[in-house]
Amino acid sequence: MAAQYGRGEPVARGGATAPIAPGRRIGFLAASATIAFLMALAAWVTIIGNDHFPRRNLFSLEPLTSAADFAGGLIGAESSATPAFYKPDEWAEKARLAGETLAMSVAAAGLAAIGALALFMFGARNVMMGSLAPYQSPFWTVPFFLVRSLFTVSRAVPELVWAMILVFVFTQGTLPGVIALAIHNGGILGKLGSEIVEGLDTRPMRALRSTGAGRMQVLLYGVLPEALPKFITYLFYRWEVIIRTTIVVGFVAAGGLGTEFRLAMSHFKFTEVTLILFWYLVLVLFVDVVSGQMRRLAN
Repeated sequence: MAAQYGRGEPVARGGATAPIAPGRRIGFLAASATIAFLMALAAWVTIIGNDHFPRRNLFSLEPLTSAADFAGGLIGAESSATPAFYKPDEWAEKARLAGETLAMSVAAAGLAAIGALALFMFGARNVMMGSLAPYQSPFWTVPFFLVRSLFTVSRAVPELVWAMILVFVFTQGTLPGVIALAIHNGGILGKLGSEIVEGLDTRPMRALRSTGAGRMQVLLYGVLPEALPKFITYLFYRWEVIIRTTIVVGFVAAGGLGTEFRLAMSHFKFTEVTLILFWYLVLVLFVDVVSGQMRRLAN
């Protein structure tokens, strides 16, 4: 039924949702843009006003000279030694590390998906305490808040910090890198999965319930199939992020191209850095293409 408006406020009839007035929408967008601009301005004022801000170097030619020297080092112009990208054994070694990095990203995404799939239903408010709750009991609020807290802690700590901690537990290698990436991204996927469930239209589930299906059957055969395609889409998006983060995690000796990149930079082997960046770019493009194709299949 059509909505009536009084004093500029929308009033709905018959349970229909009235549209937001255009004036209010523009006012909200203008206020949001103004607040965002003021926050950005305040951030830059804080940074520039810091005592350690390099004002002299910023407005001189010194940064440009340093950048030119570094670029020359990347192509081997600053060294009499044979560049690494002219050596077949260097190409083979970096290709092996690229494969190791790809394996790290796949393993981390798989572990993150398994953990999130096991828990994200318990982090959805409508499943644990709302109309889709299997049992109407205050007891279910405890696991809900525990799972939500787990998601918050795991994604609040960056992958690099997790890797720094896990390197002391599992020693150096790819294992701490994989676990660090899985912990952080598992929390993100779990939170996203919970929000997917909370945003589902519950009418089909309630209709299934009215036919005599139990609440657990509704969750398994009604909620999960509806949420799974979007969850898989988010999983492949996170895989694209994971492959970009593996090189950062490798800085703490967690394996892959990242460890080799840190060593090459530390020993000023800039032509090796060029080779590593090339393979890193190849990995990112490969994962982007594969992820895009898989997302289209999931939808």
